[in-house]
Amino acid sequence: MVKKPSGKWRMCTDYTDMNKACPKDLYPLPSIDALVDGALGDDLLSFIDAYSSYNQIQMHPCDESKIVFMTEEGATYQRLMDRIFKDHIGNQLKIYVDDMVVKLETEGGHVDSLSSIFGVLRKHQLKLNPEKCPFSVKAGKFLGFMLIRRGI
Repeated sequence: MVKKPSGKWRMCTDYTDMNKACPKDLYPLPSIDALVDGALGDDLLSFIDAYSSYNQIQMHPCDESKIVFMTEEGATYQRLMDRIFKDHIGNQLKIYVDDMVVKLETEGGHVDSLSSIFGVLRKHQLKLNPEKCPFSVKAGKFLGFMLIRRGI
């Protein structure tokens, strides 16, 4: 067991041998620098964090007894997010694995964008961590960087 910064406990299991037998997912992750730079310049930001992201990807039933799957630095989850949010990624939405930032100038546009993004999350039954999801704020943390309109 490992204590998380929130004070909650996380169970850890060593699946090294099992992972060696699993195929690697070589899906490319986006550039953190490009995502952070692209998230700057708007007045309103909303930060979205998926709850236990990897655990939300369903396994094939015949593999469930193995209770593990391998991800290559989040590649499997990134592929899923890129696919389901393909119509949102770009100007208004930046995604790095399970961390998202929504950015827009106007409050009305921001609310509409969030509504659409929540619709996608609901459709795919993805859950969020409400403790890590500040909405419609002027500043916030994304991928370890504090973002404000003017910059990092």
